[in-house]
Amino acid sequence: MKKEVPNIYDIAEFANVSIATVSRVVNGSDKVSEATRKKVLKVIEKFGYTPNVFAQGLGLKTMHTIGIIVPTLADDYMATAVDYLEKGLKRHGYDCILSCSGFELTEKQSKCDMLLSKHVDSLILVGSTYAGNGVDASATDYIREAAKKVPVFIINGNISGENVYATVCEDEAVVCDVTGKMIERGRKNIWFLTDSRSYSSNNKKKGYEKAVERAGLASNVIYVENDIHSVKEQLSGLKDKPDGIIAANDKIAVGAVKYAVSAGLKIPDEIEIVGYNNSILAMSSTPEISSIDNHTAEVCHDTVERIMHNLNDDGYKPSNKITISCNLVCRETTKVSD
Repeated sequence: MKKEVPNIYDIAEFANVSIATVSRVVNGSDKVSEATRKKVLKVIEKFGYTPNVFAQGLGLKTMHTIGIIVPTLADDYMATAVDYLEKGLKRHGYDCILSCSGFELTEKQSKCDMLLSKHVDSLILVGSTYAGNGVDASATDYIREAAKKVPVFIINGNISGENVYATVCEDEAVVCDVTGKMIERGRKNIWFLTDSRSYSSNNKKKGYEKAVERAGLASNVIYVENDIHSVKEQLSGLKDKPDGIIAANDKIAVGAVKYAVSAGLKIPDEIEIVGYNNSILAMSSTPEISSIDNHTAEVCHDTVERIMHNLNDDGYKPSNKITISCNLVCRETTKVSD
């Protein structure tokens, strides 16, 4: 059997240091303590590690490449996040490799392995689908394995693990608050529309259910396709008519608006509709949709800055979890501003 050639990741793991530290030792940097230098050199000698040009690019002279994985670019939120991330990374002199994984676990694992094979400096996973349902840890084990090689950052999902960094939005709290204020305005038949059972969507649903339960109202959770016309058709087939709708994203909210118009419901007098993500879809709709702003630009900026701190090994240790507050941006589909 052919002996496997050790790489910079192996040396970092056995020496219990970062990849950047190994590269500093290899490149003769004076930013490494003598004790650490000796420890790394001892491991290098033991394994007969010979750094190639590509490996030397990691650390002080990195390849400056970040891997980004999204389930799909057909989603406005994902596309917007990638745009913010790419621009932010570029300002720091980093390129990115983008890959779309879909929603199946095997494909997520495959795309993750593919990017690691490219020796990216870090991974960014965009979307709560990568956090699974927040209950089954086995669905996220591949991420913890990847984090043994490079720092992994997840946007809009929480995963526990060493070298894993999450930025999450207060989905449950904001949906509970928005639903509660609808109830205060006299709404008694509010529906929650979602297309997913992901970590984020489940938290939004929890917030909705908490508010209606607190008010003694019935819970109406409806799973729909993430397609404007499908949402309209599905809602049109239901006998009961809502007086309020909370949608898990703005595309679903547009479908809800089309349903309300076709059903002859006056917006916002007879029905109020709230979307999520505060995207261009909410502003392009007629009437314009009130939408919960999850501050995508801020989340992406924060993620890029934390990656830079991590890779630069500048002594600042990023928090493994940061929570971002959300707020409702009121437009024409709700009666009053909050």
